[in-house]
Amino acid sequence: MAPVPPNLMPPNAAPKGLWRRTPPAIFPPTLGLLGLALAWRKGAVAFDLPAAVPDILIGAVTLFSLFALLTYGAKLAQRPGAAMEDLKILPGRAGLSAAVLCLYLLAAATAPYALLFGQGLFFVGVVAHLVLTVALIITLIKGPPEQRRVTPAWHLSFSGWIVAAMAAAGLGYTLLATGLFWLALVIAVVIWTISLQQFARESVPAPLRPLLAIHLAPAAVIGTTAASLGGTALAQVFGIITGALLVIFLARALWLLKAGFSPFWGALTFPMAATASLWLSLGGPWRLAGAAMLVAATLAILPIAYRIFQMWAKGQLAAKTGASVA
Repeated sequence: MAPVPPNLMPPNAAPKGLWRRTPPAIFPPTLGLLGLALAWRKGAVAFDLPAAVPDILIGAVTLFSLFALLTYGAKLAQRPGAAMEDLKILPGRAGLSAAVLCLYLLAAATAPYALLFGQGLFFVGVVAHLVLTVALIITLIKGPPEQRRVTPAWHLSFSGWIVAAMAAAGLGYTLLATGLFWLALVIAVVIWTISLQQFARESVPAPLRPLLAIHLAPAAVIGTTAASLGGTALAQVFGIITGALLVIFLARALWLLKAGFSPFWGALTFPMAATASLWLSLGGPWRLAGAAMLVAATLAILPIAYRIFQMWAKGQLAAKTGASVA
């Protein structure tokens, strides 16, 4: 039988080889799961729950996160240029940025059990974040002008340094955490300002609306980091900001989710977990609100992550998000 000419091959044919088309879209829900595990750690402390509850969740999510990172690492080992191709599309940019942030949350999650391992993961994350930032800037400069339009996913890439600051504070790197905190705060404010101006001028296509929830994430992590660095008043301000944003998103939930379920729903997960962590960190009158947010986040994040990972297991996620092939 004669071989099928390359131009007649199905466009989404699964390539041979292990993990050759691992989609970056697996990382936003993975980031959400890690954030949820850390939020449960705060919840256990706030409500005097058995430590085994967050420990089991952290252990399970850590193993899965390392597996997800391994699968994408295997893809890059076969063809490193695949990462630059993934950066050319929005799901790839958001996904790879979330992958880097996963390293910081893994560092924060594992440090209480293995400090050296957590410290090592943190600095691996810093190096990976720097490399990603340079690669992303190159991609945006070389790409078409419309690719340089500011999107909520920019928070993951550029103001994502606030997640590094939060992890650094937990590891005891106070000076580094403080520097990263102010850098990320400035970048986040710039992105919020530009995004607000764009939102006032033009509408957001329905399939992309779930990404708007990402605007909540830096506000929550900024507040959490401020609290850990002793900036109680600033943390309270961001507690109010996250509450206001959450009310807006809930009021517009039908509009936000009008396009139906898609891999972009992964963008909803980390902001919810980060908000729960912030409110639990603030304590006092925020304590019960944090508990309610933690329960709501758990009930929302787990099914969203399950559906996205189910698409990955069935081989659908890569095709739907345009992932590159190694």
